[in-house]
Amino acid sequence: VQKFSLQKLLLSLSGMFGSMSSPNFPEPYPREMELRWNISVPNGFQIRLYFSHFDLEPSHLCEYDYVKVEAEGEVLGLFCGKEETDTETVPAQQVITSPRNSLRVLFSSDFSNEERYSGFMAHHSAVDVDECSDHSDEDLLCDHFCHNYVGGYYCSCRYGYLLHTDNRTCRVECSDGVFKERSGVLSSVDFPAPYPKSSECLYHIEVEPGFRLRLHFDSTFDVEDHPDVSCPYDYVKITAGGSDLGPFCGDRSPGVIETDSNIVTIVFHSDNSGENLGWRLTYTATGSLCPVPESPPHVVINPVQSEYSFKDHILFTCEPGYRLLKDGEFLDHYQVDCGSDGSWSSSPPRCQLVDCGSPKVVDMADVVFGNLDNSTLFGSTVHYVCRNNTLQRHHNISSYHCGQNGEWINPEVGTKLPSCVPACGRPSRSLPSQVKRIVGGRCAEPGLFPWQVLLSVEDLSRVPEDRWFGSGALLSESWVLTAAHVLRSRRRDPSVVPVDPEHIKVFLGLHNARDKRLATNRSVDEIFLHPDFQPNNYNNDIALLKLRDQVDFNRVIRPVCLPPPHNKDPPTPLPNTLGVIAGWGISNSNASLSSGDPPTLTLEPAAAADPSVTSDLLQYVKLPVVPQDECRESYTSRSVSYNITDNMFCAGFFDGGRDTCLGDSGGAFVMEDRVSQRWVFYSLVIFQRSHPDADLRSWIQRPLESRT
Repeated sequence: VQKFSLQKLLLSLSGMFGSMSSPNFPEPYPREMELRWNISVPNGFQIRLYFSHFDLEPSHLCEYDYVKVEAEGEVLGLFCGKEETDTETVPAQQVITSPRNSLRVLFSSDFSNEERYSGFMAHHSAVDVDECSDHSDEDLLCDHFCHNYVGGYYCSCRYGYLLHTDNRTCRVECSDGVFKERSGVLSSVDFPAPYPKSSECLYHIEVEPGFRLRLHFDSTFDVEDHPDVSCPYDYVKITAGGSDLGPFCGDRSPGVIETDSNIVTIVFHSDNSGENLGWRLTYTATGSLCPVPESPPHVVINPVQSEYSFKDHILFTCEPGYRLLKDGEFLDHYQVDCGSDGSWSSSPPRCQLVDCGSPKVVDMADVVFGNLDNSTLFGSTVHYVCRNNTLQRHHNISSYHCGQNGEWINPEVGTKLPSCVPACGRPSRSLPSQVKRIVGGRCAEPGLFPWQVLLSVEDLSRVPEDRWFGSGALLSESWVLTAAHVLRSRRRDPSVVPVDPEHIKVFLGLHNARDKRLATNRSVDEIFLHPDFQPNNYNNDIALLKLRDQVDFNRVIRPVCLPPPHNKDPPTPLPNTLGVIAGWGISNSNASLSSGDPPTLTLEPAAAADPSVTSDLLQYVKLPVVPQDECRESYTSRSVSYNITDNMFCAGFFDGGRDTCLGDSGGAFVMEDRVSQRWVFYSLVIFQRSHPDADLRSWIQRPLESRT
């Protein structure tokens, strides 16, 4: 240690650590001495100072000798003496820390040092500053996140924010996009949390021309202001059309702002300080108002509103039973729009009562109106009434009303029309009073026997193939009654095998058998032979055909009536009562008997024989019913193979001349009911005598109790 001759000495220390002592330490320090140390360390560090030895002359308030520690013009410590007293302070174990990176230590001694005090020894070192926990200087704080490191710190921002050029403030980009919806909500970022600093936000609202924008600020409004200057820091400015509104700041909400423009720009500016909550507004677009339209009679308006503005629309419809009429055209609905000038795009339409028009024509039916003026307007009623000799198929669908859709409607079947069908047993023409035999008899006029059916059979299951035809009677649209033997495939044994339905053709409305093109033909779907049919004696010789497709009734195709139901055996017609039989059987009186052949019974339908022996045109004859005992005796005397059963009776004349013949098998024996004047089916032709002049009568099968 050197002895300084200078009274004043200035030393500069810049290391990260070091020490200092009084002159001549540990020897007594000189008198009248002033020594100054200026200590500095790099930025981001503080200086920590402590004394390992301290022995200075004591004095009241350290007036004589002392050590003074200063930083940035502030005295951090003034020390003297050796022991702590009321007026003297020694550093002892005290550690002194500089607020920043510089520190100054001053040693001063006066003119005397009589007791030879040894002075002091001090040490200093640089320590890292934790800027992130130092809140003494607001300017050093980070806006969002602070990260400390040895010798310094840095700031970062939350997601969606950008670090400002001051490296501590977090800002946002908030000037993108144009709001084009007719309503929406805008606010400062993070509202109602404090908004970002150092930001310039631009909000642009643009709706269709014809609308006016309305801004409504929330009551919570908190933007940094100044008590003396109007919005110098943060503010909200609004530009609408050619007008500028604002700036707005403070805690008073701007409230509702009505503009006359469809374009509004909102600017929000914030500086680099403050912790205010910000603002929020709701914007709506309102258009020019159109007058509330008056509702014409029976017109329905949707939607119903107290006021209508630009772009609103109204949909017009009619009450049930009315139709919308606009410019001479009927419409389901009509729409008008409110324009930007406050006028509607068109005038309201009007509603006219629905007119169903004339009811559709139904064959064989007359239309009867439910009102005297024959009105066809909504709510009117009509009834379909079938004419004479026809029946209504369904009695509950005759009444129709004019519905709201402009159609005649029945409550059960809707718009489906009723139908009138010919009553059973009602020919389209009357039978002449004088009727000859079929063999050599009279030709039937078309429509005289509309239930008469011709069955053409081609049995392809046999070798060689077999062909024949027979007759049948139409019972309904789908069912034909005939003899079972007409539909039986001919076998050498007594087995009963029906012909394949595909091998049968049914001709209806036929008059001339040689020209079947004029007839209605149907295929067969199913065959039902009587389960007790006995081909050896032709008992229960009855069968049903189900047509594949229904047949439509007309003037020449109509069903025959069935007799009334009975509980016991079917009744036998009274002897000598007259019935009628029709058919296309052999009409040549000599055709069925070869020269020298004895009379025999013919039990089969007609084969495809020589056209000269069969009738082209439908023939018919009236025959009386023969008493049952006489019938049985006639056949018993001629043959032991065929007996008249309770299911059979005979019809014909004792002297012959009028009778059925080959090809008439399966035809209907009908009688006229005196009460209803309808022709009723009583039996089927089963077989015939073989010669027209023989005394055998036609063998006729009665319908069984179990008939369909």
